[in-house]
Amino acid sequence: MQMFKRISLFILTNLLVMVSISIVLNLLGVRGYITQYGIDYQSLMIFCLVWGMGGAFISLAISRFMAKHAMGVVLIDPKRAIGEQSDLIERVYRLAKNAGLKTMPQVGIYESAELNAFATGPTRNRSLVAVSSGLLNGMDSEELEGVLAHELSHVANGDMVTLTLIQGVVNAFVMFLARAISFAIAQALRDRDERGNGIGYFAQMMITMVLEIAFMIFGSMVVAAFSRWREFRADAGGARLAGRESMVRALQKLQRTYELVDPALQPKSIEAMKISGHRGGWMYLFSSHPPLETRIARLQGSRT
Repeated sequence: MQMFKRISLFILTNLLVMVSISIVLNLLGVRGYITQYGIDYQSLMIFCLVWGMGGAFISLAISRFMAKHAMGVVLIDPKRAIGEQSDLIERVYRLAKNAGLKTMPQVGIYESAELNAFATGPTRNRSLVAVSSGLLNGMDSEELEGVLAHELSHVANGDMVTLTLIQGVVNAFVMFLARAISFAIAQALRDRDERGNGIGYFAQMMITMVLEIAFMIFGSMVVAAFSRWREFRADAGGARLAGRESMVRALQKLQRTYELVDPALQPKSIEAMKISGHRGGWMYLFSSHPPLETRIARLQGSRT
């Protein structure tokens, strides 16, 4: 049932993106970028920017809604919260104020034995901080404080918006370069063909797809590098908010329970705290999070 819900949300999201971007392109008067005189680079640039940035920002705009439904997050009503829920609300609000947030984030809990948490939302003022039931049951007060401080640092730093902006720019460049180069290849082959036929539309589309895959591989390295940097920054922010020892202890607890993984994997749009990247080699370049041991060592090494 949960898998069906996620697939349905994925399909609906993509339909929303396609319809919204098609409407925007029509309003901008962009009907196509191939003319009888060749490629219209201005139209191609607009086309790629709208598709590249549009898809990323539409996903960001509905990220909080998607997270709630995909992960089964139950929001806590601050006015009715009691017991551990009241304690969680108090901690989040206190840390949020210390982080400089003017609007308090929504706070929720989702059922999972895994010790994990995530923050998402389109802006600093419309964010969501969610923790797993396993996290509440498996961490002590100091460790929980470190996890919450880390997530709220993401919100305060505006990481969701910045990462979306970078991803959108990368998407636009990938689309633009792939189409411009494939068109140039098609033109060169057409000029060499004595009959002037060159390659067909399908072959040109295949070249575009291959180039997009190649460029996206390099582009994903750029996005991953920024993502790793923001994790280090969120760790440092969490240490300032909750204390360095709390942040270190939280990461150490996550490291000890790393093999306890929820089989209901999070949507790719939700980057949870427990994610640990590869230690080295080529795969490290594609990791969105640094290894937990590296994050711990950096915090411990920055003691004054």
